[in-house]
Amino acid sequence: MKLSVLDLIPVRSRQTTAQALRASTRLAQRADALGYTRYWVAEHHNMKAVASTNPAVLIALLASRTEKIRVGSGGVMLPNHAPLVVAEQFALLEAAAPGRIDLGIGRAPGSDPVVTAVLSQSGATSDVSRFPANVSDIIALLSSDGANVELTSGSEYGLRSTPLPEGAPPVWLLGSSDYSATLAASFGLPYVFANHFAGAGAERALDLYRNQFTPSAYADKPTTFMTANAVVAETADEAYAQALPNLQQMARLRTNKPMAAVSTIEEAEATETDALTEEFMQQAITGYIIGDPATAAAKARALAAQYGVDELMISPVAGAHDSEPLDAVPARERTIELLAETLLDSA
Repeated sequence: MKLSVLDLIPVRSRQTTAQALRASTRLAQRADALGYTRYWVAEHHNMKAVASTNPAVLIALLASRTEKIRVGSGGVMLPNHAPLVVAEQFALLEAAAPGRIDLGIGRAPGSDPVVTAVLSQSGATSDVSRFPANVSDIIALLSSDGANVELTSGSEYGLRSTPLPEGAPPVWLLGSSDYSATLAASFGLPYVFANHFAGAGAERALDLYRNQFTPSAYADKPTTFMTANAVVAETADEAYAQALPNLQQMARLRTNKPMAAVSTIEEAEATETDALTEEFMQQAITGYIIGDPATAAAKARALAAQYGVDELMISPVAGAHDSEPLDAVPARERTIELLAETLLDSA
């Protein structure tokens, strides 16, 4: 089995963005050393608990601090960006780290409607109906031939991402719906189902993708993997304690409660929760890869077998204790170490 990492770069209580970035850099370096395949960063805006706001900048940082692991976006939220800007950013990244860059693209805005409106003022289009055309534009702009823009005069103007790298980063479509699965299939692109936050509908989406897939220059057969939240510790009790801060955060998000920085384990244990929050937490944890190493490895294998994938992208969401350093994430590092020990031959 291949293992990869998805990082939202969580920010916990009393932690600065700089400290969260240092912690995630250490996590990426550990994943690199352990033999993980990819390390992807997300795009979310205006959230105190998340420092992953600009994938291209973060990819440049992490690629420069790692050696072998592929680094990419999970994903660039395309309604927030002009296709030419995305193509140019990832052409530069591919030129700087050839053969190690992935461009994952999503259709959601990654924030609330107000932030989406603010982002659209920069010239990006928030019209999701343009999404298929924008994906096509990015693929064309990353190619050696580039794309042509038809001018009002009737003539054409050539565009391409510059500087032109020796190769183009592979484009992945991300999603949690039938729409994204069928679009990826029609383009012949690799596809990732976002199981870490939307487990419902995964089987149907992947079946649609595989059944409707059209071979292309980008992939000759359906290419896909799953994401999953994970917390692994030496004992099950430790793992469940470490999962509590993230579970409470997910419940706040689902119940539209005010979001703050991620609690420490001690803060989470001292937090009183209502019945609705408890219900959401119980629902969420059923989809986690959680427990001691043997239990977690068995669940990872079962998840991969259930959906017919040979790669899992883990979002290590273990919380931190009050006493732990603010520029490190020991429990998140331990999660990927313990999974590697049981699932990766090279670890």
